[in-house]
Amino acid sequence: MRRIWGVILAAMGLAVLLSACGKTQEPTQATETKPAQATDSSAEEDAFYITEIDDELFARIDGKSFKEDCTLPREDLRYLHVLHKDLNGNTHEGEMIVSKHIAEDVLAILKELYQNDYPIEKIRLVDEYDADDERSMEDNNSSSFNFRFISHTNRVSKHGLGLAVDINTLYNPYTKVVDGERIVEPVTGEPYLDRDADFNYKIDHDDLCFKLFTEHGFEWGGDWTDRKDYQHFEMPDDKIAEWYPNNQ
Repeated sequence: MRRIWGVILAAMGLAVLLSACGKTQEPTQATETKPAQATDSSAEEDAFYITEIDDELFARIDGKSFKEDCTLPREDLRYLHVLHKDLNGNTHEGEMIVSKHIAEDVLAILKELYQNDYPIEKIRLVDEYDADDERSMEDNNSSSFNFRFISHTNRVSKHGLGLAVDINTLYNPYTKVVDGERIVEPVTGEPYLDRDADFNYKIDHDDLCFKLFTEHGFEWGGDWTDRKDYQHFEMPDDKIAEWYPNNQ
């Protein structure tokens, strides 16, 4: 799928180049540019889609994010294909796996972020990092599903249910003080604990990412009092209880 959309995006760039080369010819410049713009818009629209987890995709996640002890049915997950832009405005393909319950919302959020040139450095399946959260976060990767239980319980975490999304993880770390010692995840995110500082990718209450996720019913980890998880957006507990009453 990534290869196909890479070809489409390259073709879009070629269309723009050919249009520029033909500006001195009839018909007028305004008439010439409209088809190229329409094609680009159509291709971008088609690049945002949701599918079920087919066998080919499942082979990529089996034994990684979809671990051997995974209790979540494969049918409860959805694959998102999106576009996103980096700090320089370059367009990239993105892949994310989320719960079927939030797939439409997350797709709409990522699409609106893209349309507003909101920078997200990477949106890759955590499986590309062998489902290692620390490696994924250090690479500033944005992701969702990665099956695991909450420590010392038999409850599945919200990431394990695909009901939490992390955005621009390096610059929006998780932190908590345990027995007098500050924990930071990823460890390389410690310079970004100063939320009064001005730096790229920072999520705060004025940020479009925060506004869109909360408008769609997500809670932000940056608002927690016992810990801070600035990268993290999750569905509230009452929705979890509604969808997964046995996960209590």
